[in-house]
Amino acid sequence: MILQDSQGTRMDVRAVIIEQIEKVAKQQQKTLLPLTDDLPLLESGLDSLCLAVIVAVLDDRLGLDPFSGESEAPFPKTVGAFISLYENAV
Repeated sequence: MILQDSQGTRMDVRAVIIEQIEKVAKQQQKTLLPLTDDLPLLESGLDSLCLAVIVAVLDDRLGLDPFSGESEAPFPKTVGAFISLYENAV
């Protein structure tokens, strides 16, 4: 899924999310398992602080916060479901 930012730059949502997951994991000194769509987020090597930072950065970077809507969907369980949540919010 391609998204344009405020400067008109085209971004692949999946690539941006994977990039941010890897960046935050490195900053927080976490060892990630290979990121596959079926990998459970809680078994990926990330903790809840990492996930909160990723959501905040993605809100800034993509201008999307799929968790702030009216629906109270549960937090996605897998990497693929996390990515799909953002792709569907575009």
